[in-house]
Amino acid sequence: MPRVLFELTGFQRDLLYVIAGQDRPSGQQIKKELEGELGDITHGRLYPNLDTLVKNDLIRKGTHDRRTNFYEITDRGLAELTRRREWEDQYVDL
Repeated sequence: MPRVLFELTGFQRDLLYVIAGQDRPSGQQIKKELEGELGDITHGRLYPNLDTLVKNDLIRKGTHDRRTNFYEITDRGLAELTRRREWEDQYVDL
């Protein structure tokens, strides 16, 4: 299986980490979490990047209600994050 996480942008990886650490966050919850670290994030930046993660089967998109979607990490997404962390750990020992 290709290592998709190495092909993602840093922003897409950040999205994946935030989603993995929360219970079915909405796009707005994800945005709020990341804005604390990255500054203002536009709709035009957030949702296309979330769609890329869905397309790569790293996250799944569902609906809370008619107006609000949620996102959750897939088994593949979790496996990719684990591989990425193992790769990082061989270079950075904190």
